[in-house]
Amino acid sequence: MAHYEKLKNICDGRATAAPAELCCYAADGSQVKGKPDFVVFPQTTAEVSQILAYADTHLIPVTARGAGTGLAGAAVPVKGGILLDMSRMNQILNIDINNIQVTVEPGLVADKLNDALKPYGFFFPPDPGSAATCTIGGQIANNASGMRCVKYGTTKNYVLDLEVVLADGTVIRTGSNCLKTSAGYDLSRLYVGSEGTLGIITKAVLKIAPLPKFRKLIMISFPSPENAGLSVSRVFAAGVTPSACEILDKTSVTVLTKLDPDVIFPRDGDVVLFEVDGSSENAVDESAELLAKACEEISSSILITNDPVQMKEIWDARRLLGAAVSKLDPTKTRIYVGEDLGVPIQKLPALIAKVYEITNEVGITPMIYGHAGDGTIHVGLFIDVLDENEWKKLDTAADKLHLAAISLGGTVSTEHGIGAARGAYMEMQCGPAFTVMKAIKKTLDPNGILNPGKLGLS
Repeated sequence: MAHYEKLKNICDGRATAAPAELCCYAADGSQVKGKPDFVVFPQTTAEVSQILAYADTHLIPVTARGAGTGLAGAAVPVKGGILLDMSRMNQILNIDINNIQVTVEPGLVADKLNDALKPYGFFFPPDPGSAATCTIGGQIANNASGMRCVKYGTTKNYVLDLEVVLADGTVIRTGSNCLKTSAGYDLSRLYVGSEGTLGIITKAVLKIAPLPKFRKLIMISFPSPENAGLSVSRVFAAGVTPSACEILDKTSVTVLTKLDPDVIFPRDGDVVLFEVDGSSENAVDESAELLAKACEEISSSILITNDPVQMKEIWDARRLLGAAVSKLDPTKTRIYVGEDLGVPIQKLPALIAKVYEITNEVGITPMIYGHAGDGTIHVGLFIDVLDENEWKKLDTAADKLHLAAISLGGTVSTEHGIGAARGAYMEMQCGPAFTVMKAIKKTLDPNGILNPGKLGLS
């Protein structure tokens, strides 16, 4: 209890060790489990610094957590110890339109930042499906991206500077408020995607972008998933860079139509949603026409719209896909486990074919959707949780899928992170660079207290 009393004192009473409350932090959106010994709710960088200094001295594991929406167990305290709930450090500290940047705390919800920026005509482009609940700190820790990463890039493209508390409590700044700098190592990029294993982010300076004035959506159905995958490279070859490019296989469309029979989706094949945007209406119209023409001979149907109501309905349906999967077969006690695999764009058709080959071989139902524009697909695997044999099928299929992505020159995770779920593949994917990662971890966290059990580092 001495540890708990000290932590409670640092945070002015904002801590808990109640078993029922600890259970609320024992999981995230994945199947990874691990209960903390204490949960603390810091409100300042000074408090985080004191907590880490104390934890490092007493060799207590520390795991930071935002909204707990992660899908790889990165925010789950698999070694117990201290859980830092960062949700109370949730302020927008500065909106600096003249310098096209904002300064925020890590517990700020992503959509709230964009709500605040909209009146200025700006936005923070990374757009994960969980934007209504996930936090900026979580986005940075996992290098989140989302549906508009094709044109606008991932979170790492927008981080200018971070305030980070190191394992021993030292506070550092990793960059500057300049839009670019070549002064030494890019420490900001080092912390993006580090999943809380190298330090705790307490403040972020982020670049923002002007909201596009015009947008157009092109929804195209294809007679086969391979054709759908092929459409992406055809669009780029035509000289069009869409702002969004989302693939939904037949199963995904079935899920959405069961949720809402009136949803505006074609029923005649696999679907790819493209969006083009820009500051000129003529340029947007031209891009939409070029895009449609590039896909015409391999498609089944094409819908082009700039109706804001229709576009919102289609994108809202896409965002609901992960939550709507229970509609696939409501008669069973189903669980949905999603993987996020990535390959070079030209190899996307090969990866899609491999997914169907593997799941057919294992005997498990797949659902493919995701950000096809940058070579990312989410593979949903459905099992009956009451059937032990199906759990074995799930493990077999997931392993084969990860290995397939690596064999195609791809990655086992494009945006959900490694966490505790995919660490076994890190050395295989990264090769000798993984030894460098472990050396960096040892240097910055010599006692191994920061989010142990993640990224395959420990």
